Amino acid sequence: MERLPKVAVPIIISVFVLIVLLAKSAVTIGSGEAGVLFKTFGEGVVVDEPPMSEGFHIVAPWNKVYIYEVRQQELFEKMKVLSSNGLEIQIDASAWYEPVYNDLGNLHQSLGQNYLQRVIQPAIRSAARSVVGRYTPEQLYSSKRDAIQDEIFAETKKILEKQYVQLNEVLVRDVTLPNTIKEAIERKLRQEQESLEYEFRLVTAAKEAEKVIIEAKGKAESNRILSASLTDKILQDKGIEATVKLSESPNSKVIVIGSGDSGMPIILGNQ
Repeated sequence: MERLPKVAVPIIISVFVLIVLLAKSAVTIGSGEAGVLFKTFGEGVVVDEPPMSEGFHIVAPWNKVYIYEVRQQELFEKMKVLSSNGLEIQIDASAWYEPVYNDLGNLHQSLGQNYLQRVIQPAIRSAARSVVGRYTPEQLYSSKRDAIQDEIFAETKKILEKQYVQLNEVLVRDVTLPNTIKEAIERKLRQEQESLEYEFRLVTAAKEAEKVIIEAKGKAESNRILSASLTDKILQDKGIEATVKLSESPNSKVIVIGSGDSGMPIILGNQ
């Protein structure tokens, strides 16, 4: 095999070096990601420009690109915290978060790629301890879950306000109490429910009795007024009206055989 010309060797070496440099310079940023450029011979982390977007990029081989996921992410935490009376409560919570896109350079410079462990986890744990410590186990179990969820979110968001991280939501998925405390609370709630039902029945019965008394008083008053208004003259007029109507009926035979009390006729029908 013939030897390569001397001029070909440098060309081959140059092409090889160029390929290596291009390979080291090519950066592909995937979907839902962004890149932070670090200039080795410049100012270091680039913070005054938008981060590198999705797609293919060529950078100087002596520079470096740090890739971050910029989509919403979820942190799931199981935390043991103390209630207001010192009992240990387990809280299962999720936090939805994402880095602030335009501050990605600042995030990388101040916290780095493990910002989740550095600020988000400590923030949500601190907020959970602070919030749960204000409530009794009974409140946490029965009526305050939405309240502690909102308060943990507000306090965590306040801690992360200047950390270049955006907190979107905190969800309290479960509150676990010691079994003895849980059973005692459930018994108390059942007793309170039974007491409320009994009070409701008493109130209902009292209202029904009051209604019957009012109706009876109304009937008695009505009868009293009616009795006071019925004179002998009125009764006689009513009797005459009834006699006339009976006499006009085609289905009855009316016979007058004298008179009754107060001069009223005695009416005999066909039966």
